[in-house]
Amino acid sequence: MASWEVRVYDPQRAKRQRWLIALLVLCLPLAFVGGIVWQRMQPPAPVAVADLTGTPVVDEQLQRELDELRQRVAVLSSADTLSQQANEQSRLSIKLLEEQIYKQQQDLAFYKGVLAPGTRREGLRIKAFELQATDKPTHFRYKILLSRVGKGEEPLEGQLQVAIVGKQAEQSVTMDLTSLSGDLPDALPDQPISFAFKHFQAIPEAGRFAELLLPEGFIPHEIKVRAEVEGQKPLLRTFKWNKEE
Repeated sequence: MASWEVRVYDPQRAKRQRWLIALLVLCLPLAFVGGIVWQRMQPPAPVAVADLTGTPVVDEQLQRELDELRQRVAVLSSADTLSQQANEQSRLSIKLLEEQIYKQQQDLAFYKGVLAPGTRREGLRIKAFELQATDKPTHFRYKILLSRVGKGEEPLEGQLQVAIVGKQAEQSVTMDLTSLSGDLPDALPDQPISFAFKHFQAIPEAGRFAELLLPEGFIPHEIKVRAEVEGQKPLLRTFKWNKEE
């Protein structure tokens, strides 16, 4: 005879079990979706950038280096501006000094002309040909100084011709000043060079210097300055290159 087992049926307990199973089934997809949402809500990790040595450098370090570079550029820009200002100030100072020297030379020439002995021939004097070298071996600055002996009050008017004598390819060559001026910014106009003064004149005026450029291979030896005044005998003076004769 088969044995029988008697079980007590509890409707409330069965109902709770069904709800628990249903909750478990629902929680699995919810947990999966929640994990995805949580990952997306996390802040991004610092992005590493490899520098030339292969060492990772974070954004903050790059920003610091960028700031330092900007500071260096600002300092260099300021230094360059100060250097330009200093150069301009030096140029203006030199120009002022040259103008002062020019004025003193005018005054000195006037007094020398008035006090000159009566035995000396009065009239025009080619006083000097000042020559200055530059940082380029063929580039020179120059100035011509004219003066007058005597008490005359009428201006001396005339013209100058300047030539440079030297050698090129072992041959004697004479070149006029116009051919040596080229397109230089401070070149004198074409010859002849006009002048008009009472006691003293510098060419160019106001203490400035003109420029000349020697051809390659040309070796200068002397400078010939010829002055002509209407009604007077032409005056010629020769200067050794960088030294008066």
